Amino acid sequence: MSTYRYAILEAPSTLGLATDGVECLPDRLLELGFADRINARRAGRLAVPPKHPTPDPETGTLNAEAIARWSPKLADAMETLLDAGEFPVVLGGDCTILLGSMLALKRRGRYGLLFIDGNADFFQPEAEPNGEGASMDLAFATGHGPTLLTNIEGRGPLVRSEDVVALAYRDHKDQKDFGSQSLPKELVAFDLPAVREMGIEGAMRKAVDHLRRPELEGFFIHLDADCLDDSIMPAVDFRVPGGLSWDELEAALRIALASGNAVGIEVAIYNPRLDEDGSAGRGLTEVLATALLGADLAAL
Repeated sequence: MSTYRYAILEAPSTLGLATDGVECLPDRLLELGFADRINARRAGRLAVPPKHPTPDPETGTLNAEAIARWSPKLADAMETLLDAGEFPVVLGGDCTILLGSMLALKRRGRYGLLFIDGNADFFQPEAEPNGEGASMDLAFATGHGPTLLTNIEGRGPLVRSEDVVALAYRDHKDQKDFGSQSLPKELVAFDLPAVREMGIEGAMRKAVDHLRRPELEGFFIHLDADCLDDSIMPAVDFRVPGGLSWDELEAALRIALASGNAVGIEVAIYNPRLDEDGSAGRGLTEVLATALLGADLAAL
């Protein structure tokens, strides 16, 4: 059984999307018994500022000012948990919650990032068709984009590109069609074809080896539900064929957590409004609970 003390923080932001629905992610997982399954303390729910329907003209990004103001509040809440010796489990929301999570860690030192996502999320505002920050969060976190979102509190980049592993993304066609900027060469990237070639365990061993380098004080896990195969996780706003199986995601999380170097996790993008029979939510809850509770973890 896990030796981590889990604390669930609800961060139901949709500021990075033009659509709504992912703000229901925390409610749905908690209704399914997620907190009880992992023996977690419920540490509260953050209020989210209202959205605006058009991108900010200066940054080309939806709700840029609101994201920049709200991210430090998420960071404050997350730091409170870390100070108490707890392992934050942040339930989003869209992927821009990454900025608040990594800001919390940047305040404390140098940390890595395991970015498990069906999309590379490295668009630049001029190429993102809707100005959605949820397609640009990894770029912003690594310092690529408008200063308002890449240098929050003057601490940018929130994570160095060389301290990131991007795992299982498969949005190559979308990147090409819309002209997304490329991932930096120093960022370790195992796209879905690479994961298939190495196997999930082989890919994760390489990922964890990179994220356990002595210069890092630990690493954070970003999990976007759209990393999962579209046939089992249709409840996401942007669907792409293919993806990880439930077993592959569970294996990835178990290996990451068993390293003893993980310091927290966030879950994003699952949209209960698109989960017609509820199976996607039940599967996601089961995989998260099994991995978090069952991993042989080192104490914080």
